[in-house]
Amino acid sequence: MAKVISQDTFDDVVKENVVEFSMTPSEAKEETIKQFEAQGINLANIIKDLSINPESGKPVINETVDQIKEHIGQKTVSTAQLLEQLTILDAECAKSLAHRVLAGKNGAHDSLITLLEQTLSSDSPNEDLIKKCLEAVNSLTNKQPDLFDAEAMAVVLKLLSLEQNSSEREEITLLTLQWLQKACIMHEMNRQNIMNTPALKLMKPLLGKDKPRLVRELTAVFRFLVLDDDIRVEFGCAHEHARQIANEVLLPLVELLPAYQDPNVLADLLLTIGTLAVRQELCTAIDEAGGLKIVFEIMSNNLGEVRLNREGLKLLRALAGHDSVKAHIVQQGVAPIVKQLLETHQNNENIVAAALACITTLTLRVKEHSAAFFETGIAEVIVEALRAHPKHKIVQRNGAWAIRNMVSRSRNQCETWISYGVEDLLNAAMTDHPSVEQDIKAALRDLGCNVHLREEWTGKAEKKIAA
Repeated sequence: MAKVISQDTFDDVVKENVVEFSMTPSEAKEETIKQFEAQGINLANIIKDLSINPESGKPVINETVDQIKEHIGQKTVSTAQLLEQLTILDAECAKSLAHRVLAGKNGAHDSLITLLEQTLSSDSPNEDLIKKCLEAVNSLTNKQPDLFDAEAMAVVLKLLSLEQNSSEREEITLLTLQWLQKACIMHEMNRQNIMNTPALKLMKPLLGKDKPRLVRELTAVFRFLVLDDDIRVEFGCAHEHARQIANEVLLPLVELLPAYQDPNVLADLLLTIGTLAVRQELCTAIDEAGGLKIVFEIMSNNLGEVRLNREGLKLLRALAGHDSVKAHIVQQGVAPIVKQLLETHQNNENIVAAALACITTLTLRVKEHSAAFFETGIAEVIVEALRAHPKHKIVQRNGAWAIRNMVSRSRNQCETWISYGVEDLLNAAMTDHPSVEQDIKAALRDLGCNVHLREEWTGKAEKKIAA
């Protein structure tokens, strides 16, 4: 078995080479690596690219954390020096996860939380110091959500409670929201703990007009709170969190849509609304608030925006989970918009796949909806979209779904579809993408084409069944 050493042992030898033998940091690290490898020691667990102080020989990240701790205990350095140390810590943590883990082991998180608590409790909090602390803690928490604890949450609540009376305060709030986002990723318990605090009540008033950056960060927090990405827990609370958040902010988010023109802000709003619309009554609430008309106007006015329209199509598909809302979507004229999107973005596989999926959902088991789409001449556009992306499995599968749903209760359409050459396209797709063969066969079957349907399993009865 290969011998291993700790990071401290490695750092001590580097320090010795710098201090005792007057080597430069790069020479000291190179010599240390040679020494240990010559002894047959495996250095796979060692961070070899740490920045070294050329005077003391210590890793910069360790020294910086120690200096911040010293300030907290004795306040021996000036605010300017402290800001510089926080900047260094931020830069070191941004280098790699290994650097962040080392900083966390040396107590960087507790030090930053204590420093934030001390600063916020003063009569006139230093906003520059708060910002630098938040930048450092954001870098430290990135992909390390386990560091986020109850003390950190208490600080977040204080920061969210700050009055938004200046651009500096807005920057502090933005950094606070980014910190919350990093705490949510891959950590179900953090999400549950956040939802058990007044954080949502404090975030809701921050939603408003003329605050594009705040809206984007807030909607990201809402989406991250309903993630289900932590493999350490058997069951998450994503659905319940979505319901709770939707009850508070869903309608305000819908009302914000007409207030913004920026496609990125609108895309974030549409994505968040679609993420939160997890129950039928929520879909109905969006419809009753005039949300469908607003979404149609946004998509029609921004036909060239790829991300915005992709999120719009996903939102319509989510809302169509409610049958009456699905009927309203079609009745209010979605078919021409979807056709325009397919024509405008025929070379963009993401928009094509999303549009075909939306058609699939809206035409499912409703003959009138199928007719509404067919009358726009969308059949030829769909066939051309399939022809443009023969190697894209999702496009071919979604296209087969859309065709099947459109013709399954409207066999009068079949001749038109076949006249556009769809049979040859689907047969070619079945050969190129065997994993979606059954989906394509279903479309061919409902089109009335020749298709070989294989019986996947046949049982053998123990006793013969009498005729």
